[in-house]
Amino acid sequence: MRGDECYLPLYEAKMVHQFDHRFGDYADQPPGSASTQLPEVPLERLADPNYVVLPRYWVPEVEVEARLGGRWDRGWLLGWRNITNATNERTVIAAVIPRVGVGHSMPLCLPGRDHRVAGLIGNLASFVLDFVSRQKVGGTNLTFNYIEQFAIIPPEVFDRPCPWSPGETLADWVRPRVLELTYTAWDLEPFARDLGYEGPPFRYDPERRFQLRCELDAAFFVLYLGTPEEWEREATPELKALFPTPRDAVAYILDQFPIVRRRDEERYGLYRTKETILTVYDEMLRSMSGHGYLHPATTGP
Repeated sequence: MRGDECYLPLYEAKMVHQFDHRFGDYADQPPGSASTQLPEVPLERLADPNYVVLPRYWVPEVEVEARLGGRWDRGWLLGWRNITNATNERTVIAAVIPRVGVGHSMPLCLPGRDHRVAGLIGNLASFVLDFVSRQKVGGTNLTFNYIEQFAIIPPEVFDRPCPWSPGETLADWVRPRVLELTYTAWDLEPFARDLGYEGPPFRYDPERRFQLRCELDAAFFVLYLGTPEEWEREATPELKALFPTPRDAVAYILDQFPIVRRRDEERYGLYRTKETILTVYDEMLRSMSGHGYLHPATTGP
């Protein structure tokens, strides 16, 4: 507040990452620093659902509402980092953030009141979509023109039955995973409510988040590449000569992220992300032959 005027944070792209709206905090920036990056936020702060990041700038709330009024009535926003590169660790970095001011470095997507929005959010964070983006992006700006060219799963696909989890739709399966990864603080309560969840924020647990993300990645690989039977029937001879099975294509795509691989190998001695995604992917394919895929842990805050 300044007098009677209410101000909102001005979010910048460097403050977010995939499934993380508290990735960067200007409160941690050393005085006089000219770095374009913000220090990593400590885990103990991320585990606090009341923790909010400090922006560099603030903007009048009336200005934010003047721009969103009549266009977007939800209490959250979805945007992505504009500055990127096909050689970065990840190319598409999108995140849900509170209803605040947003700088030009973070374009916004206004998907409307659609219960399948979790599918879009999960899709934007997937390795397979990131691989597609690397074939398109030729510079350092991820503009709307690029986003419109990406092969993003259509919303109606998420209304279909989930092939590895009988009794629920793809939207039903994706939604709780995206919700848990996204809703880690009270400032995104409006997003959780829009997804039909009335509980408190979920605990920020790196190991569980890793498992949930691997599940989502395995699922999107199945959605993009199809089953082995579909691959055998529909893939071109040239494609099958390179990748005899869709699993071979999954392994190849994951190998195109050398920074992810290097960090895994430095920390764990193996490419853990790839191995875990492939394990989940194999389990999903097996489940599609009659055994429902089991979530590794009960979803809860």
